[in-house]
Amino acid sequence: MNLLIDEVPTTVIIDDVEFEINSDFRISMMFELLINDPELSERERLYQALILYYPIIPSNLEAAVDKIMWFYKCGKEEQEENNNTNKSSGKKTVKKIYDYEHDSEIIFASFMKSYNINLQRDNLHWWEFKSLFDNIDEDSKLYKIMEIRSVNLNQVKDKDKKNYYKKMKDLYKLPDNISKSEKEKLDEIGKMLLVGEDITSLL
Repeated sequence: MNLLIDEVPTTVIIDDVEFEINSDFRISMMFELLINDPELSERERLYQALILYYPIIPSNLEAAVDKIMWFYKCGKEEQEENNNTNKSSGKKTVKKIYDYEHDSEIIFASFMKSYNINLQRDNLHWWEFKSLFDNIDEDSKLYKIMEIRSVNLNQVKDKDKKNYYKKMKDLYKLPDNISKSEKEKLDEIGKMLLVGEDITSLL
């Protein structure tokens, strides 16, 4: 996929049938919050994800979920190895350096400053949003906070720098679980989706 010459997808093909997929960036942000909700079972997460993404849910649920993950990852294949892989166990230990709920105001302000994009009013495809998010200006507050959160204190040898980063990491520490307000919002969206109501006002 080349964002410069290829059109971003708004449909997926499952069993030779084309299905519309909700490409609004807010939907994938909600999906990320959904999959990190510790109070939902795996079955509940998958069910709500299908309703979030598909106006018409495909009968092949396994393929539908695979396409959701493909879309959420912006069409990129999973890398076999990366810097976040635990070499001793072979498992990935990805450090979380942002949260769409906790950092919402910082993300909003950083997009305004870096791109003059108002995320309240402008509609962006998820792949467009994610490309901009991942390449945010290094001078933005969002970039600086994510950089602080990503620092491994065990690799910082200088005592003064280590103390500085420790204080900054404590200042910008992310909550362990989803916030109460976001939990209530997700619950409300779930209820509306179950009865087929429009959730646009909550996104």
